[in-house]
Amino acid sequence: MMSTSSYAPYSSGSYAQYVYSYLVSLISFILTVIVFYYVLTGRGERIDFGWFLTETSPYMWASIGVGLAVSLSVIGAALGIYTTGTSIIGGGVKAPRIKTKNLISVIFCEAVAIYGLIIAIVLSGQIETYTPAIIETDDVVKSRNWFAGYAMFGAGVTTGVVNLVCGICVGQVGSGAALSDAADPNLFVRILIVEIFGSAIGLFGLIIAVILTAKAKMGDKS
Repeated sequence: MMSTSSYAPYSSGSYAQYVYSYLVSLISFILTVIVFYYVLTGRGERIDFGWFLTETSPYMWASIGVGLAVSLSVIGAALGIYTTGTSIIGGGVKAPRIKTKNLISVIFCEAVAIYGLIIAIVLSGQIETYTPAIIETDDVVKSRNWFAGYAMFGAGVTTGVVNLVCGICVGQVGSGAALSDAADPNLFVRILIVEIFGSAIGLFGLIIAVILTAKAKMGDKS
């Protein structure tokens, strides 16, 4: 009979490393194919970051910024609620009193998604149409529209990434608050202070996004 002692134990770290290596290899292969395609077809000059920035539409950058602001913020809120929610439910089995009080951690996580939604609404309101013919003849209008697209993209990425990390932070601290409260009720208020400061991180991304887009204006007007 075959012995099971020869099998290596399962390691989540090795599996994650395998997935990351696969993704890096896939992305490298796709980039290599694109580079060879442009080089072999006589369009190697298009492998230029400056050309890519000037030839892409500002609508694309603005739309990606809006999408990232919402999606990354929602992912961060979902991860936070998932982390703290399981701890509240698990700890509530032994200490039912923590279920209601620790719902404030879920509210903090949900606020992260609201930050991203606010910025997405603000960015969407700043997207306006422009006439391509005017863009080709007026460099001032063109530069202003391109700047607006880049600024909205940067604001969306900033908001999304900050809220993603903020959601994870609040979820982890909220999970610890629930378990600590189940063991000792006196620890809840102390850990809640840490959770409040962690939740405030999301406001930093929102403020920076507002500052980035303060002068971002699209349209045909000079």
